[in-house]
Amino acid sequence: MTQRSVLVVLFDDVQSLDVTGPAEVFAGAGRVLGDPGAYRLRFASLDGTPAGSHSGLRLMADTALADAEPADTLLVPGGDGTRNADPGLLDWLRVHGPRARRLVSVCSGSLLLAEAGLLDGRRATTHWAFCAQMARRYPAVQVEPDPIFVRDGNIATSAGVTAGIDLALALVEEDHGRDTALAVARNLVVFLRRPGNQAQFSAQLAAQTARREPLRELQQWITEHPAGDLSVEALAQRASLSPRHFARAFHAETGTTPGRYVERVRLEHARRLLEETPDGVQEVSRAAGYGTPEAMRRAFVKVLGTAPAEYRRRFRPSPA
Repeated sequence: MTQRSVLVVLFDDVQSLDVTGPAEVFAGAGRVLGDPGAYRLRFASLDGTPAGSHSGLRLMADTALADAEPADTLLVPGGDGTRNADPGLLDWLRVHGPRARRLVSVCSGSLLLAEAGLLDGRRATTHWAFCAQMARRYPAVQVEPDPIFVRDGNIATSAGVTAGIDLALALVEEDHGRDTALAVARNLVVFLRRPGNQAQFSAQLAAQTARREPLRELQQWITEHPAGDLSVEALAQRASLSPRHFARAFHAETGTTPGRYVERVRLEHARRLLEETPDGVQEVSRAAGYGTPEAMRRAFVKVLGTAPAEYRRRFRPSPA
């Protein structure tokens, strides 16, 4: 079996889960495959000394970056240490980043790649809190704020913290197939690998919580009744407001329109049913409020870029 080397970059104020999450995925793949050496994990800091993380956890380095062997996959984590990066680290990335077969970042690690010029002309993402900053500071980078990870050629960038696990699982699937990746996910008690173009936030998190209790309660009611009548008129009546007043108030307090909120809730509900139940597409489309499989198919293709049947095939775990 081909051995693939993974070099993880360490620096002070690194986010420890950005390091350990993907590392456990790659190590877990070796156990599933019965070959602990399937991925050769190495950890390197600029001078070879341990790196301190946000939580106070000290991460040991195997070597200094200058002495590290070329890697198949070069992984750059995020953390507060990305804000004032050591110029020596950026110089090293400029030289060695393009040499890796796959260049991967987790969370704000993409800011280091952008600062090193490695994302110019590329699509990329990062933690939601840094997307706007990244877009302003690096106009040559096409920042995509919604997906949990983005792949553009041999460069893959992921959103905040746990999204690095999703990306690592996708890389394992690329290397060793879907069954191996799903076995790793089960062993790590990660219920399901999320597709890269899944939004960083659920509908409830992406939208602000309304200040006024009737609208706040209505948001929860929508989530619990995706198959109900969720037209503006029906929702306005439930909130005891005129349709025009309701639409204005909902947008002002949540940052989105009632229609977009309903669309997101229904899509999330349909995804969960496809992931977690054996229900047919016809049943799922009714339960999620689409009415017909074709209406649900159009929504999936528009937002996720794939049809419901293909989504289920790729993202529902195989029976254990």
